[in-house]
Amino acid sequence: MTYLQRVAQIAIILTALGTATAFADLSKISPDLQPLLNSSTPVNVIVQYNSPPQTCSGILGIVCGALNFLGGTVKEIFTVVDAIAGSLTGSDILSLSDQSNVSYISLDRSLAASLDYSTAAANAPVAWSSGLDGSGVGIAVIDSGIYSHADLNRPNSTTSRVVYRQSFIGGTQYDDFGHGTHVAGILAGSGKSSNLPGSPHILRGVAPNANLLDLRVLDINGASNDSVVIAAIEKAVALKSTYNVRVINLSLGRPIYESCSRDPLCQAVESAWKHGIVVVVAAGNLGRNGYATVLSPGNSPHAITVGAMKTEGTYTRNDDLIASYSSKGPTYIDLTAKPDMVAPGNLVVSLRAPNSTLEHEFPANVVSPSYYGGSATATPQYLRLNGTSMATPMVAGAAAILIQKDSTLSPDTVKARLMKTASKSFPVSSTATDPTTGQTYVSTYDMFTVGAGYLDIAAALTDYEVASKSAASPSVLYSPYTATGSLVIPWSALWNSSTSWSTNVIWGSSVVYGGTSIWNANVIWGSNVIWGSAVSWGTGGASGTAVSWGTGGTSGTAVSWGTSGNGEK
Repeated sequence: MTYLQRVAQIAIILTALGTATAFADLSKISPDLQPLLNSSTPVNVIVQYNSPPQTCSGILGIVCGALNFLGGTVKEIFTVVDAIAGSLTGSDILSLSDQSNVSYISLDRSLAASLDYSTAAANAPVAWSSGLDGSGVGIAVIDSGIYSHADLNRPNSTTSRVVYRQSFIGGTQYDDFGHGTHVAGILAGSGKSSNLPGSPHILRGVAPNANLLDLRVLDINGASNDSVVIAAIEKAVALKSTYNVRVINLSLGRPIYESCSRDPLCQAVESAWKHGIVVVVAAGNLGRNGYATVLSPGNSPHAITVGAMKTEGTYTRNDDLIASYSSKGPTYIDLTAKPDMVAPGNLVVSLRAPNSTLEHEFPANVVSPSYYGGSATATPQYLRLNGTSMATPMVAGAAAILIQKDSTLSPDTVKARLMKTASKSFPVSSTATDPTTGQTYVSTYDMFTVGAGYLDIAAALTDYEVASKSAASPSVLYSPYTATGSLVIPWSALWNSSTSWSTNVIWGSSVVYGGTSIWNANVIWGSNVIWGSAVSWGTGGASGTAVSWGTGGTSGTAVSWGTSGNGEK
């Protein structure tokens, strides 16, 4: 093809892509973006395509060129999903929506961030006694960064186990918010700083010798956007072979606006899963608002979505209860059965990032060195936080331990084993009281509250069955005529493929009966509870938007992303 022929071909393609059309395809435009279509001010969007977008150079740059041709600005071209992040005006979005190669356009949405007693409750010491501590396994921490803490060094060394660092939001500090460091400590803290003579509390993480990748996406206030997180997920996938990245921890989230099949953040998570990486995600902390309050990307059927338990300040598991703020399923729109399981997440003591936002906002959260046998005048090394953000690394660390024991395990086998062996011994219900407001909340221990059960690492290590099919979480169907619910199991799913993987085995006979029928489904769907957006996302109801995106206190980000020391009694 001659140069002039190439130029002519590009011109024809760009004209076809960029010419405004009389009819826009609103079905391709996310609901939260549609109110902005009349604005001439450019907005940040993510455009998904039916085929992979190419680079901006040469003739293969037609997709990128098309966005520029429409007057927009391209910011990022992704490979983990077939999408581009950019800035477009409302009229350009309308024009682009009618092009056959465009599958969906959504806002580049904002999102935010979601040990001794805790690791004992998860039965992690059993793994340690067998020499299983996450050695050799890489865990990508997509969060606010990781402070260079002594507890993250290699044994008897000053060399850090944080083997890779990259900030996707600029900045120079390792962690100026303080959330990612705390998460990293739950994942892989060695407990070195607390291992003092006569220490009553050695604050060790679940996989205390795992390697960490610090992929910073949350800013000094704990905020970020979809495109930034997708870029970090893409980097984790790209570095899989280099650092043996087998687990991604996502202690963050945002409300759901469309099906997971259209949500670019959700699609990025599923792509990482297909690349052989276990993705563990926080359920969110909107449980006090009712059912259908799980956040994205926790709505991904493939990810392991984690809710939070309270250890009640004891080493034994027998008295542990669900945290009333832990988000409940089924997921909004797709009705996916979530969370997948629960783990300790309330009043968790882990690593402190000095001079971070969280430390300044909640100085009472800083743990005195006397807690672990140190001098009261020594420099504090630890911080106490709450939320499903803290429960998520418990499960991510457990996944690393399983993979260390058997590196051939697929993400589906890891998920299936953790769910199958999770403890299913719970009370019928429990009541919690908010220490600030005095308001009480009743939690029912159904599958949409506790999933398949309470993380038990010791039990998971004794299971040797392999998942021959997908461990994607099933969806649910409710019949108003019989007031019963049922799990919808696709033919490609593992559940019910054999007696070992039956729904009664995975979720427990006290929750699922008669094959796939669900106990108390009428309670879950009662009063149209899962359809009200005010109930789901905290724009109304008991605690309002404070529960979802508030800025402090026990009902604010404290509940949503684990930034308060008050916790739940």
